[in-house]
Amino acid sequence: MNGKEALLWSIALPGFGQFLNGKPIKGIVFVFLEFLINVQGNFNKVIIFSFHGEIEKAILHADYQWLMFYPCLYFYAMWDAWKDAGGGKERYSFLPFVFAAYFVTVGCIYSSNFTIFGILFGPVWLPMLCVIPGMIVGLFLKFFIKSQYDQRVQN
Repeated sequence: MNGKEALLWSIALPGFGQFLNGKPIKGIVFVFLEFLINVQGNFNKVIIFSFHGEIEKAILHADYQWLMFYPCLYFYAMWDAWKDAGGGKERYSFLPFVFAAYFVTVGCIYSSNFTIFGILFGPVWLPMLCVIPGMIVGLFLKFFIKSQYDQRVQN
């Protein structure tokens, strides 16, 4: 299985990458958790309101107690699918996934009142924007830690 293919299917729906990798139990668990969090957090309604530009309605319908679980589940499912398909062999390659999950979670926490240039992005767009700095921090740390490790090994 191609790691990129498993990763992309896992982005589409957590659990799909695991099915492609021949891990049906993991796939069922991830799909079940995805549906549970999605339904309990009213995530589909929140997405629809956000796409229609009705951010205040999205915020009112979001159940943040449930949505807080989503980023870690989502990024872990992606990491797991990619790793099982043969990706992530490089030391510390998990760091971009972990920090993206952290930053998206923080974006979720602040999404009901944090504005950028006076724009309230809400519980869909702000967390999505937080993926970028999360990945950058994770890639930077991966590079930094790996280079420190490589220097110690060479000495």
